[in-house]
Amino acid sequence: MKITGKVALVLGAVKGIGKGIGLALAKDGVKVALNYFDWEESLDELKQDFAATGQDHLIVRTDLLKTEKISELVDKVVQHFGRLDILINNIERGGWPVVHGSYVKEQWDLEMETTLRAKQWVFDAALPHLEASGDGVVINLSSIAGIVGRSGPAGYIFNDGYAAANRGISLLTETWARVGAPQVRVNEIMLGFVETRHGPGTRGWKMLSEDHKQALIDHTLLGRIGTIEDVVRAVGYIIKDAPFMTGSVLRLDGGYVLGGEEVTPMPPGIL
Repeated sequence: MKITGKVALVLGAVKGIGKGIGLALAKDGVKVALNYFDWEESLDELKQDFAATGQDHLIVRTDLLKTEKISELVDKVVQHFGRLDILINNIERGGWPVVHGSYVKEQWDLEMETTLRAKQWVFDAALPHLEASGDGVVINLSSIAGIVGRSGPAGYIFNDGYAAANRGISLLTETWARVGAPQVRVNEIMLGFVETRHGPGTRGWKMLSEDHKQALIDHTLLGRIGTIEDVVRAVGYIIKDAPFMTGSVLRLDGGYVLGGEEVTPMPPGIL
Protein backbone atom coordinates (compact mmCIF):
# COMPACT_ATOMS: atom_id res chain seq x y z
CA MET A 1 0.00 0.00 0.00
CA LYS A 2 1.36 3.40 -0.99
CA ILE A 3 0.63 5.77 1.86
CA THR A 4 1.94 9.13 0.64
CA GLY A 5 -0.96 11.57 0.72
CA LYS A 6 -3.10 9.33 2.94
CA VAL A 7 -4.71 10.69 6.11
CA ALA A 8 -4.32 9.04 9.52
CA LEU A 9 -5.98 9.65 12.87
CA VAL A 10 -3.71 8.65 15.76
CA LEU A 11 -5.15 8.47 19.27
CA GLY A 12 -3.04 8.93 22.39
CA ALA A 13 -0.54 10.85 20.31
CA VAL A 14 0.90 13.39 22.72
CA LYS A 15 3.85 11.17 23.69
CA GLY A 16 5.20 7.64 23.70
CA ILE A 17 3.93 5.05 21.25
CA GLY A 18 1.19 7.21 19.73
CA LYS A 19 3.57 10.04 19.04
CA GLY A 20 6.18 7.66 17.61
CA ILE A 21 3.64 6.16 15.21
CA GLY A 22 2.42 9.61 14.18
CA LEU A 23 5.93 10.86 13.44
CA ALA A 24 6.78 7.79 11.39
CA LEU A 25 3.62 8.18 9.32
CA ALA A 26 4.33 11.88 8.75
CA LYS A 27 7.83 11.08 7.56
CA ASP A 28 6.28 8.64 5.07
CA GLY A 29 4.16 11.44 3.61
CA VAL A 30 0.96 10.81 5.55
CA LYS A 31 -1.14 13.73 6.76
CA VAL A 32 -1.67 13.04 10.45
CA ALA A 33 -4.36 14.09 12.92
CA LEU A 34 -3.13 13.68 16.48
CA ASN A 35 -5.60 13.42 19.32
CA TYR A 36 -4.69 13.84 22.98
CA PHE A 37 -6.44 14.75 26.23
CA ASP A 38 -4.01 14.78 29.14
CA TRP A 39 -0.20 15.12 29.54
CA GLU A 40 -0.37 18.80 28.61
CA GLU A 41 3.26 19.21 29.65
CA SER A 42 4.25 17.22 26.54
CA LEU A 43 2.19 19.32 24.11
CA ASP A 44 4.84 21.91 23.20
CA GLU A 45 7.34 19.21 22.31
CA LEU A 46 4.68 17.46 20.22
CA LYS A 47 4.03 20.66 18.27
CA GLN A 48 7.74 21.25 17.69
CA ASP A 49 8.44 17.70 16.54
CA PHE A 50 5.59 17.67 14.03
CA ALA A 51 6.36 21.15 12.76
CA ALA A 52 9.85 19.87 11.98
CA THR A 53 8.41 17.19 9.67
CA GLY A 54 7.03 19.85 7.33
CA GLN A 55 3.98 17.64 6.81
CA ASP A 56 0.40 18.87 7.10
CA HIS A 57 -0.95 17.81 10.49
CA LEU A 58 -3.71 18.59 12.95
CA ILE A 59 -3.50 18.44 16.75
CA VAL A 60 -6.84 18.06 18.53
CA ARG A 61 -7.68 17.80 22.23
CA THR A 62 -10.68 15.53 22.82
CA ASP A 63 -11.88 13.65 25.88
CA LEU A 64 -12.78 10.33 24.26
CA LEU A 65 -14.62 9.23 27.39
CA LYS A 66 -17.32 11.71 26.37
CA THR A 67 -18.77 9.65 23.56
CA GLU A 68 -20.72 12.57 22.13
CA LYS A 69 -17.38 14.28 21.36
CA ILE A 70 -16.02 11.41 19.27
CA SER A 71 -18.00 12.13 16.11
CA GLU A 72 -16.93 15.78 16.43
CA LEU A 73 -13.29 14.67 16.44
CA VAL A 74 -13.69 12.57 13.30
CA ASP A 75 -15.62 15.39 11.60
CA LYS A 76 -12.78 17.82 12.35
CA VAL A 77 -10.27 15.46 10.76
CA VAL A 78 -12.34 14.95 7.61
CA GLN A 79 -13.17 18.66 7.30
CA HIS A 80 -9.47 19.56 7.58
CA PHE A 81 -8.02 16.90 5.27
CA GLY A 82 -11.02 15.87 3.18
CA ARG A 83 -10.68 12.15 3.92
CA LEU A 84 -9.63 9.50 6.42
CA ASP A 85 -7.66 6.38 5.46
CA ILE A 86 -5.93 5.09 8.59
CA LEU A 87 -7.06 4.81 12.23
CA ILE A 88 -4.52 4.05 14.95
CA ASN A 89 -6.82 3.10 17.84
CA ASN A 90 -4.37 3.72 20.67
CA ILE A 91 -6.12 4.63 23.91
CA GLU A 92 -5.98 2.88 27.28
CA ARG A 93 -5.88 3.41 31.02
CA GLY A 94 -3.07 1.09 31.97
CA GLY A 95 -3.82 -1.37 34.79
CA TRP A 96 -0.95 -1.23 37.32
CA PRO A 97 -2.13 -2.86 40.58
CA VAL A 98 1.15 -1.65 42.10
CA VAL A 99 -0.07 1.92 41.45
CA HIS A 100 -3.82 1.68 41.93
CA GLY A 101 -4.13 -1.26 44.29
CA SER A 102 -7.36 -3.23 44.17
CA TYR A 103 -9.79 -1.58 41.76
CA VAL A 104 -12.82 0.07 43.27
CA LYS A 105 -15.96 0.41 41.14
CA GLU A 106 -14.97 3.83 39.76
CA GLN A 107 -11.56 2.58 38.64
CA TRP A 108 -13.03 -0.53 37.02
CA ASP A 109 -15.57 1.57 35.11
CA LEU A 110 -12.88 4.01 34.00
CA GLU A 111 -10.78 1.12 32.69
CA MET A 112 -13.66 -0.17 30.56
CA GLU A 113 -14.58 3.31 29.35
CA THR A 114 -11.00 4.11 28.32
CA THR A 115 -9.38 0.89 27.15
CA LEU A 116 -12.45 -0.68 25.53
CA ARG A 117 -15.47 1.59 25.04
CA ALA A 118 -13.68 4.56 23.49
CA LYS A 119 -12.18 2.33 20.79
CA GLN A 120 -15.64 1.11 19.81
CA TRP A 121 -17.14 4.54 19.23
CA VAL A 122 -14.08 5.94 17.46
CA PHE A 123 -14.23 3.03 15.02
CA ASP A 124 -17.98 3.51 14.59
CA ALA A 125 -17.55 7.20 13.74
CA ALA A 126 -14.58 6.60 11.45
CA LEU A 127 -15.93 3.61 9.55
CA PRO A 128 -17.92 5.43 6.82
CA HIS A 129 -14.87 7.52 5.94
CA LEU A 130 -12.53 4.52 6.00
CA GLU A 131 -14.92 2.67 3.69
CA ALA A 132 -15.04 5.67 1.36
CA SER A 133 -11.24 5.52 1.18
CA GLY A 134 -11.57 2.11 -0.47
CA ASP A 135 -8.34 0.98 1.19
CA GLY A 136 -8.85 1.82 4.84
CA VAL A 137 -6.71 0.49 7.67
CA VAL A 138 -7.46 0.18 11.38
CA ILE A 139 -4.89 -0.91 13.93
CA ASN A 140 -6.04 -1.58 17.48
CA LEU A 141 -3.33 -1.38 20.12
CA SER A 142 -3.88 -3.85 22.96
CA SER A 143 -1.92 -5.70 25.64
CA ILE A 144 -0.87 -9.25 26.44
CA ALA A 145 -2.77 -8.62 29.69
CA GLY A 146 -5.70 -10.06 27.75
CA ILE A 147 -3.85 -13.40 27.71
CA VAL A 148 -1.80 -13.57 30.92
CA GLY A 149 -3.99 -11.49 33.23
CA ARG A 150 -2.79 -11.02 36.80
CA SER A 151 -0.40 -13.98 36.80
CA GLY A 152 3.31 -14.58 37.23
CA PRO A 153 5.68 -11.59 37.15
CA ALA A 154 2.91 -9.53 35.47
CA GLY A 155 0.76 -9.74 38.60
CA TYR A 156 1.83 -6.29 39.86
CA ILE A 157 1.27 -4.73 36.44
CA PHE A 158 -1.95 -6.04 34.87
CA ASN A 159 -5.10 -5.52 36.88
CA ASP A 160 -8.19 -7.66 36.30
CA GLY A 161 -10.18 -4.84 34.73
CA TYR A 162 -7.37 -3.96 32.34
CA ALA A 163 -6.93 -7.61 31.39
CA ALA A 164 -10.65 -8.08 30.77
CA ALA A 165 -10.84 -4.94 28.63
CA ASN A 166 -7.89 -6.09 26.51
CA ARG A 167 -9.40 -9.50 25.92
CA GLY A 168 -12.48 -7.66 24.67
CA ILE A 169 -10.38 -5.71 22.15
CA SER A 170 -9.49 -8.92 20.30
CA LEU A 171 -13.19 -9.71 19.90
CA LEU A 172 -13.77 -6.24 18.48
CA THR A 173 -10.85 -6.68 16.07
CA GLU A 174 -12.40 -9.81 14.60
CA THR A 175 -15.89 -8.31 14.43
CA TRP A 176 -14.70 -5.08 12.84
CA ALA A 177 -12.69 -7.01 10.24
CA ARG A 178 -15.94 -8.66 9.14
CA VAL A 179 -17.84 -5.36 9.22
CA GLY A 180 -15.19 -3.43 7.29
CA ALA A 181 -14.35 -5.98 4.60
CA PRO A 182 -13.41 -5.68 1.85
CA GLN A 183 -12.79 -1.91 1.89
CA VAL A 184 -11.23 -1.75 5.38
CA ARG A 185 -8.59 -3.99 6.95
CA VAL A 186 -8.69 -4.26 10.75
CA ASN A 187 -5.80 -5.75 12.70
CA GLU A 188 -4.43 -5.64 16.22
CA ILE A 189 -0.99 -5.31 17.76
CA MET A 190 -0.91 -6.94 21.19
CA LEU A 191 1.94 -5.37 23.13
CA GLY A 192 4.09 -6.84 25.83
CA PHE A 193 6.36 -4.69 27.97
CA VAL A 194 7.44 -1.64 25.98
CA GLU A 195 9.56 1.23 27.30
CA THR A 196 6.60 3.64 27.54
CA ARG A 197 3.87 0.99 27.99
CA HIS A 198 4.36 -0.86 31.28
CA GLY A 199 8.10 -0.33 30.92
CA PRO A 200 10.94 1.86 32.26
CA GLY A 201 9.39 5.10 31.00
CA THR A 202 6.35 4.80 33.28
CA ARG A 203 5.56 5.67 36.88
CA GLY A 204 4.54 2.11 37.75
CA TRP A 205 7.85 0.64 36.60
CA LYS A 206 9.68 2.85 39.07
CA MET A 207 7.61 1.33 41.90
CA LEU A 208 8.77 -2.21 41.15
CA SER A 209 11.73 -3.74 42.95
CA GLU A 210 14.85 -4.49 40.95
CA ASP A 211 14.20 -8.21 41.42
CA HIS A 212 10.71 -7.86 40.01
CA LYS A 213 11.94 -5.90 36.99
CA GLN A 214 14.53 -8.59 36.31
CA ALA A 215 11.90 -11.32 36.66
CA LEU A 216 9.87 -9.70 33.89
CA ILE A 217 12.91 -9.55 31.60
CA ASP A 218 13.93 -13.12 32.47
CA HIS A 219 10.41 -14.27 31.54
CA THR A 220 10.79 -12.64 28.10
CA LEU A 221 12.48 -14.89 25.56
CA LEU A 222 14.37 -12.05 23.89
CA GLY A 223 15.59 -10.81 27.26
CA ARG A 224 14.70 -7.15 26.87
CA ILE A 225 11.96 -4.54 27.01
CA GLY A 226 10.42 -3.47 23.71
CA THR A 227 11.04 -0.03 22.20
CA ILE A 228 8.81 2.50 20.51
CA GLU A 229 10.66 1.73 17.29
CA ASP A 230 9.67 -1.95 17.61
CA VAL A 231 6.02 -0.89 17.65
CA VAL A 232 6.46 1.66 14.85
CA ARG A 233 7.96 -0.99 12.56
CA ALA A 234 5.10 -3.39 13.25
CA VAL A 235 2.57 -0.67 12.46
CA GLY A 236 4.38 0.15 9.23
CA TYR A 237 4.39 -3.51 8.23
CA ILE A 238 0.63 -3.89 8.70
CA ILE A 239 -0.19 -0.69 6.83
CA LYS A 240 2.27 -0.94 3.95
CA ASP A 241 3.28 -4.57 3.52
CA ALA A 242 0.38 -6.79 4.61
CA PRO A 243 -2.53 -6.14 2.21
CA PHE A 244 -3.91 -9.67 2.69
CA MET A 245 -3.99 -9.41 6.50
CA THR A 246 -7.23 -8.60 8.32
CA GLY A 247 -8.79 -9.76 11.56
CA SER A 248 -5.36 -10.80 12.82
CA VAL A 249 -3.61 -10.23 16.14
CA LEU A 250 0.14 -9.60 15.91
CA ARG A 251 1.66 -10.34 19.31
CA LEU A 252 4.65 -8.06 19.88
CA ASP A 253 5.93 -9.14 23.27
CA GLY A 254 9.47 -10.45 22.82
CA GLY A 255 8.17 -13.91 23.72
CA TYR A 256 6.78 -13.01 27.15
CA VAL A 257 3.61 -15.09 26.70
CA LEU A 258 5.71 -18.16 25.86
CA GLY A 259 7.77 -17.59 28.98
CA GLY A 260 11.48 -17.68 29.62
CA GLU A 261 11.70 -21.34 30.57
CA GLU A 262 14.22 -23.46 28.71
CA VAL A 263 13.15 -26.26 26.37
CA THR A 264 14.02 -29.58 28.00
CA PRO A 265 16.17 -32.09 26.09
CA MET A 266 14.28 -34.77 24.19
CA PRO A 267 14.18 -37.94 26.34
CA PRO A 268 15.45 -41.20 24.81
CA GLY A 269 12.11 -42.97 25.17
CA ILE A 270 11.59 -46.63 26.05
CA LEU A 271 11.21 -48.25 22.59
